[in-house]
Amino acid sequence: MTLSRQSLRPDRRSLLLAGSAFALAGVTPAVAAPVVRADDMVLGNPKAKVTVVEYASASCPHCAHFANEDFPQFKKAYIDTGKVRFVLRELLTPPQNFAALGFLTARCAGRDKYFDVLAAVFRDQAEIYRTSDLRGGLLKIAQGAGLTETQLNACINQNALDAMQTRINADATADGVDQSPTFFVNGVKLGGTVDFTALKAAVDKALKG
Repeated sequence: MTLSRQSLRPDRRSLLLAGSAFALAGVTPAVAAPVVRADDMVLGNPKAKVTVVEYASASCPHCAHFANEDFPQFKKAYIDTGKVRFVLRELLTPPQNFAALGFLTARCAGRDKYFDVLAAVFRDQAEIYRTSDLRGGLLKIAQGAGLTETQLNACINQNALDAMQTRINADATADGVDQSPTFFVNGVKLGGTVDFTALKAAVDKALKG
């Protein structure tokens, strides 16, 4: 399978990649604190007192805003200092082709480059929407991370897409998540709009607990 051009029409198109449709399963309220899972992408001290889980979608403008405007200062203040272990959990929101291919591009770069590649996807998200050039935008990001076009095309295959669908559906259902971004601080789901100030307040409270 190759990374082909995709039409970007937020909230109107389902994922159409080799006949696979990506749709979130029905969700139920979370009944237990989220735990770090084998496929999660993680930053920070594994022994930190506080674990922050963010459900984000690569195609979500609100997620991009948080990633571009709030996450750098949160990372500097809490993750880099060892106070927080940060878990990024992937969610597929419309246009789901953008979300799926954005995450797979980051995963194809490897765990050590995942967050850098995803950050680039969020930085370039608005430009990709403006040009409707998903393929070109993601290929440029992948090449910046050291991947060739051939390597990226080989990495994005049906098995990877199917595995992503299964994993994301299971994670979202288990944690009662149906929108992005959604945050948990030590298993407590945060409501409303979450920016640096709101997340800081929740983390500081958990650190004192």
